Amino acid sequence: MTHLLRRPETGAFAAFLLTYLFFALATPGTGFVSVNGTAGWLNLAAELGIVAIPVGLLMISGEFDLSIGSTVGAASMILALGTNQFGAPTWPMIGLALLAGAVIGLANGLAVVKTKLPSFIVTLATNFIVIGATMGLSRLIANVTSSSIFASDSAKLAFASRLGQANISILWWALVAYIGYRILAKSSFGNWIYATGGNEDAARAAGVPVERVKIVLFVATGVCAALVGVLQGIQWNSGNSTYGMGYVFQAPIVVVIGGVLLTGGYGSVLGIVFGTALFGVISSGIFYTGWNTDWIQLFLGLLLALAVLANNYVRRLALSAH
Repeated sequence: MTHLLRRPETGAFAAFLLTYLFFALATPGTGFVSVNGTAGWLNLAAELGIVAIPVGLLMISGEFDLSIGSTVGAASMILALGTNQFGAPTWPMIGLALLAGAVIGLANGLAVVKTKLPSFIVTLATNFIVIGATMGLSRLIANVTSSSIFASDSAKLAFASRLGQANISILWWALVAYIGYRILAKSSFGNWIYATGGNEDAARAAGVPVERVKIVLFVATGVCAALVGVLQGIQWNSGNSTYGMGYVFQAPIVVVIGGVLLTGGYGSVLGIVFGTALFGVISSGIFYTGWNTDWIQLFLGLLLALAVLANNYVRRLALSAH
């Protein structure tokens, strides 16, 4: 039992299960537990989850990325301006959008490891720089901050197809989660992530390429944020500079709820998945109850506070075992 309590995902799974049961009992006959209802909260969780997993790995390494929101919007606008204003083919523009995400992530990583400034400040600055540049250039090029996207049929199949009410973004989330799990739990790079977040100086002394680990994770975060921008843009047939701004704080919140310590060095991909699923259940469940959606923020705030307290308890429990 004590071993189970030490698992990063235990608290997130318990919170997810209890919250799901609460809404299932509070909304009888509304369709919350139906196939379509389940697809609804999975859709809400999926796009946030694609961003949250690399953000979580980065937080395990001891760093933050608050530029994800502007990266989502920038990627969608690159796709929109390219396909609409310039008539460029869809797939090259998708590649360019993902490359832009990688470049933003690389810039963040290099800035953090070279200047030694807190990543919270560096990436918050990047967030404003990127959204400002996106809006300014969009105005300069097309005098708009949002624009239609003309996607090819193959791109729509890959990024906007549906099975019933379930979006293909759920499969993308599962793929990112699987890759994140394999990296964190089954590779030496995963050990490097834990070591970097646990004690950076000790990790460096042990031969861990700390700077490279951080840069790679920042790049991964940027690429995944751009992927969400592509998914949203093609699904909604439009790009918008402000897409994804809600993720700036939602992603770290679900990561912490998922059992990742704010101090780094501890967490799991499965916990992040449960934390993100919990967000989807709350967002969808409140809709089915008919309550004002403003209550979502209250639920997330309470869960965040409880998660931080629970994570500190688990950390003390784990340390007491040594």
